Amino acid sequence: MKVHGECHCGAITYEAEIDPGLAVICHCTDCQIFSGSPFRATVPAPAESFNLNGAPRLYVKVAESGRKRAQAFCSTCGSSIYSADAEAPTRYNIRLGSLRERAEIAAQAQIWRSSAQEWALNVSALPARSQDDFVEPPRRT
Repeated sequence: MKVHGECHCGAITYEAEIDPGLAVICHCTDCQIFSGSPFRATVPAPAESFNLNGAPRLYVKVAESGRKRAQAFCSTCGSSIYSADAEAPTRYNIRLGSLRERAEIAAQAQIWRSSAQEWALNVSALPARSQDDFVEPPRRT
């Protein structure tokens, strides 16, 4: 599937060929911290199909295994774009939120489930409002 993506401000754009059946949700604590949310959704793209326009800022994270992973984001708006091996990327793990086609790609698996925030696994029971009905939540005293 051909996909197109961009950061929030449009300074970085890309296109790639992906297999939507490989999309996953990652619950690891690093993904929680990097995304600022309880999980992060990604889909891999082979390096040869990933065409990037713009210059993302890279942060290289060293895993417990010693493996170096480049985390790419827009230095202007902060949007997360991808992660990849820092030294010899063969694939780019694209952040689903940056894809125009994100509504067409459903995660097929969860990884690092042992780190999941249990409260975030089933939000369907929470009250739902449209953006027009949004009201600031009450402050706790």
